[in-house]
Amino acid sequence: MKKAFQSLVIITFSFGLLFTSCVSSKKFMASEAKVDKLRNDSTSTHNRLNDCYIQVANLNKDKAALQNEYALVQNDLQALSAESKMTIADQAKRLKNLQDMIQSQNNVMTKLKNSIANALMNYKADELSVYIKDGNVYVSLAEKLLFKSGSAVVDPKGKEALKPLALVLTNTKDITVLIEGHTDSIPIKTNQFKDNWDLSTARATSIVRILTMENGFDANRITASGKAQFHPVKSNGTLEGRAANRRTEIILSPDLKELYNLLYQ
Repeated sequence: MKKAFQSLVIITFSFGLLFTSCVSSKKFMASEAKVDKLRNDSTSTHNRLNDCYIQVANLNKDKAALQNEYALVQNDLQALSAESKMTIADQAKRLKNLQDMIQSQNNVMTKLKNSIANALMNYKADELSVYIKDGNVYVSLAEKLLFKSGSAVVDPKGKEALKPLALVLTNTKDITVLIEGHTDSIPIKTNQFKDNWDLSTARATSIVRILTMENGFDANRITASGKAQFHPVKSNGTLEGRAANRRTEIILSPDLKELYNLLYQ
């Protein structure tokens, strides 16, 4: 009986040790798993922290680059602002000079127009007219003052009218002269003139010769051209209209070299 009790005690103790050993082993394994997890978490956290450090360093570099770029832009803006102010000042000065020059040209042409009108004041309104158009002085001479119908030979009365005009032109510097011959729309065809182009050009050339060869005007400052019937001032449907269209225009233009130099310098 006693032996049986001892055996039972030994068996019970052995089971107790075995159970205790199993429990301790499970706790140990669980602890090891926690340690491994903490180690992995720590490694991951350190890696993320290092990434953050790298990102912060890159951001600081970008910030420094942006600050440098901003400083350069500011310098450029200041330079442009100073240059712009100078340009505006220069433009204002140039504009003032341009306005003064245009006004001076207008004054010259107005004076020239008045001088010519006074020199030709003895002629009738249906024989000639003097006016300003587009900054130029126009002297429009009717056919009946200068030519016979279909002719390019200037009549004595026409030559007399050109003398005082030539004197005014010769005494006026810095102008150029364009002589334009005009006809009506009725076609002409003679042994001398094939068409109105020929007639209008020949009439303009006759005026040029009288102004230069007979009255001493500078040939370098004068040009002859024929417009035929293509620039009428009135309708060619009436006698009065055709008479008005048969004319010779002397167009006086100011020398614009200084103006061009100012504009394009």
